[in-house]
Amino acid sequence: MIARLFGRIADKQPNRLIVDVSGVGYDVQVPLSTYYVTSDVGGDMALRIHTHVREDALLLYGFATALEQELFERLIGVGGIGPKLALAVLSGIEPTGLVRAIERGDVARLTAIPGVGKKTSERIVLELKDRLAAVQVAVSVAGGTAAALPLRDDLLSALMNLGYHRPLAEKAVDAAVKITPDGGFELTLKQALRELAS
Repeated sequence: MIARLFGRIADKQPNRLIVDVSGVGYDVQVPLSTYYVTSDVGGDMALRIHTHVREDALLLYGFATALEQELFERLIGVGGIGPKLALAVLSGIEPTGLVRAIERGDVARLTAIPGVGKKTSERIVLELKDRLAAVQVAVSVAGGTAAALPLRDDLLSALMNLGYHRPLAEKAVDAAVKITPDGGFELTLKQALRELAS
């Protein structure tokens, strides 16, 4: 499973990049939010990767930030939304704007995204409104930053490596981050383990 790529941008299109890593070109599909912050052709770039496996293909989706990747993975978990539509959503609205629209149940804002109909917008709000607790920690309604997400990713990874299932680990991490918002990795991990033990 490919989780991260660092290499030279060999080709750049609005919805895809070819990243040259030691002579191997990886075709990576990206949202516009990532495209706009990537280096020019010939420049170096690090991308977070979601590897999507289908019967007939192995597809790579790349993101400049943890927030974009988190939202993409939440969106493809919604019934009827595949990777292509999830990319269209992320290309049609800023990640923090998407979080706010879902929190507020702003179906009209989501429906304004090209390719997203009213039923799809309603489904996104219905299925994600209560499942964005992790993202809400990092992005307040007032427009906070996503600084907490790399720490969250590290904590999740640590707990899953210890054998905890992802949903259980996510709950523990979310609770721990709320209790120790300024704590570092070690302190927050200890709190997450306490949450799991209680």
